[in-house]
Amino acid sequence: MLVKTESNKTLQGHKLLVIAPWPAPDGFVEKLASAFPDLQVVYHVQRWTSTPLPLITLPAGTWDDVTILMTFSTLPTPEEAPKLQYVQLMSAGVNHVLDKPMFKDTKAAFCTANGVHGPQISEWIISTYLAFERHLPQYLERQKQGCWDTSGMETIEDSANKTIGILGYGSIGRQTARVATALGMRVHAYTLHARPTPDSRRDRSWAPPGLGDPDGTLPAKWFSGAETQDLHAFLGSGLDLLVVAAPLTGRSRALVGRAEFAVLGGVGEGEGKKGRTFVANVARGEVVDTEALVEALEGGLVRGAALDVTDPEPLPEGHVLWGMRNVIVTPHVSGASTRYFERVLRILEGNLERLGRGEALVNLVDRERGY
Repeated sequence: MLVKTESNKTLQGHKLLVIAPWPAPDGFVEKLASAFPDLQVVYHVQRWTSTPLPLITLPAGTWDDVTILMTFSTLPTPEEAPKLQYVQLMSAGVNHVLDKPMFKDTKAAFCTANGVHGPQISEWIISTYLAFERHLPQYLERQKQGCWDTSGMETIEDSANKTIGILGYGSIGRQTARVATALGMRVHAYTLHARPTPDSRRDRSWAPPGLGDPDGTLPAKWFSGAETQDLHAFLGSGLDLLVVAAPLTGRSRALVGRAEFAVLGGVGEGEGKKGRTFVANVARGEVVDTEALVEALEGGLVRGAALDVTDPEPLPEGHVLWGMRNVIVTPHVSGASTRYFERVLRILEGNLERLGRGEALVNLVDRERGY
């Protein structure tokens, strides 16, 4: 892993390879050349796909002296890129590289695109929640039929004084808290590790200027802990909207299952508390037990769900979730934005500056935690 070293502001001896699905923005390579005169830059456009680029696609010898790599999923082996020191991922999650030799067997620094997704995914979360509350799917169907039918309006609820629970208070969760607070909602946050002090609640990952919750002051309540009772205390805190935004790790797989939906549904607490929660999953499908979710939806333990990720994914044709009237499904597009690449490049540029100054990189992955 990269550690603090002496200054090398021109990045002499470094070679950057960018493998991206988008062409380089106008002036980008020239900007890097101006900022880091001794940095070699190789830019390769890869058509958008979840499949890693076959290394043979690149010219022979490309990897030999690469020290910095920017990529979604293409990773060489340690033998193919023996000088690789820093990998800038273009994704916020790292679950797709955890079993790769370059990650497991080397000390190369891996950094995520944490912070890039906050604006657009928070919009997806709030817009799907509001669409559900205001019955927009039903009214759009009536529009297609040319039907002026106001039935259902008597059950529409607004967001003021509702409670949003954010499971995984990272960059996405913090921007969601910012937007939800503007709607008049209370924020309950949950993190695996305790955040007992103001300093521990600060966000040290990258974020677009002026957005998010950099000081961690928005939550009215902050829950934490690795035990089941800790998670259940959070889920049982009166949530109207639960946002699942935790990274996928061995610990978080099927984190929200039957027992958790029972807590959300207020089982044993009387009918007055049953089924008040709407669930939005923007993490990974595997964080939520799909069978348990379907049972909770059918049994009224939760009011509805918005799913941008599913397990399995893609969601198979004919799956029960497709036909449920209280479910909104989108095909893993909540992170889409025309400004995505612009933000990723800002993380890269900032980290190149830190590398040149011999400073620690931002969004550095903790190998033990897996995120």
